[in-house]
Amino acid sequence: MDEKGKEVISTLLIILLTLALYFGLRVALHTETPLVVVVSGSMEPVFHRGDVVLLEGVRPEEVRVGDVIVYRSIISRYPIIHRVRGIKYIYINGKRELCFITWGDHNPVPDIYYTPEGILDCVPAEAVEAKALAVFPRIGIISIKVRELLGFGG
Repeated sequence: MDEKGKEVISTLLIILLTLALYFGLRVALHTETPLVVVVSGSMEPVFHRGDVVLLEGVRPEEVRVGDVIVYRSIISRYPIIHRVRGIKYIYINGKRELCFITWGDHNPVPDIYYTPEGILDCVPAEAVEAKALAVFPRIGIISIKVRELLGFGG
């Protein structure tokens, strides 16, 4: 086999191993998104822009004050990763629901959560996707730079 053929096979193997690792992490960690890239400075000094955070799926009743969770919001294209500062129950459509008071370590005020029905002062349990397990410093900065170059923002 010539050099070009070996290069193609090596590249395909790297791609396949990367996909296998990613899908293996999804299964092992019980989450659709086992890795996220930090795109803002809201969690400094714990997480910095460009860090990659390893996530684990979590049932809302397992979340504790001090945990760093990832949640989705209708106002952000990217998942939000902030620390839980308090836990309370609220009523949504007449049903008692678990809700998390969160904000980034670098932010001075708690997050607000937008719903089609109005604004909440906490993140409802149904929005929580995972919690942080580990951080890999700065290895995601390349993906942020590529997104910026392509005009997709940080």
